Amino acid sequence: MKKILGVLILALVVFAAIVAMQPNEFRITRSATLLALPETIFAQVNTLQNWEAWSPWARLDPNAKVSYEGPSEGVGAIMRWNGNMDVGAGSMTITESTPASLVRFQLDFLKPMENTSTAEFSFTPQSDGTLVTWSMHGTNNFLGKAMGLIFDCEKMVGEQFEKGLTNLKSVVEVQAETAS
Repeated sequence: MKKILGVLILALVVFAAIVAMQPNEFRITRSATLLALPETIFAQVNTLQNWEAWSPWARLDPNAKVSYEGPSEGVGAIMRWNGNMDVGAGSMTITESTPASLVRFQLDFLKPMENTSTAEFSFTPQSDGTLVTWSMHGTNNFLGKAMGLIFDCEKMVGEQFEKGLTNLKSVVEVQAETAS
């Protein structure tokens, strides 16, 4: 019995050491070129109520409870959500808003795991449209590092960013086409 307990303790120590060696910081970034003006895309991102039309998480749980606080757009606008296990619960607050250039958010996740991260959209004019870059970065606590050993969070969140950019592309390109 002592040998089994010793092996179990050793395994836990090795696991804890491996987890502790994982990166303290994470960054997930995806980009796409959209055939629309930066101002058009900015308006979709800077007004949180517009996210229902293109956010990949809105489609994962159409029954999620969503509420808004503060101004309807720009700095201080807040969206809170509470949904199924696919979307969890939390809030998103716009902390910086530079017209047609940048929207930065503070993301406060409550479920399934508490964490605070920063996300941002940047808009760079290109000859063939606007390069939109969606990124999220933050710190990994011990539990986040352990989860990263089991799940490829960069891939899972990155795939959602890609879907969101594709959905956003559809919304803004239809708007651009209608305006022409």
